[in-house]
Amino acid sequence: MILLLREPATPFQLEQMLLEHKFYIKTVVDIERRVLVGGGDLHADCEKELLKDGSRQQDIWAASFMPLTGRIMFDSMVNLRPRQNRTMEIIDPNIRQRVAQIIIEFLGDV
Repeated sequence: MILLLREPATPFQLEQMLLEHKFYIKTVVDIERRVLVGGGDLHADCEKELLKDGSRQQDIWAASFMPLTGRIMFDSMVNLRPRQNRTMEIIDPNIRQRVAQIIIEFLGDV
């Protein structure tokens, strides 16, 4: 189930986001507005929700989160950008850090 979060998830919300992939959650975050969407089949599903909520494409970054291990995988088609990021993996260490901070803040301590 796709959920838009502006604050840390509850245990129930985390369960809902895990329904699609069982062991990991596809997430997309707006690093400027500090909003997270998670739980879609594709990162693009989550991206669409952030865009509808008013996020700007340049501020949206995708990653997958494994709650059991705390591992974050920074690979997604959403991250491909001619001007900002030329691979599926987030290359800029500052952006990676900001994405990780938001994911851990919203999903890591549940």
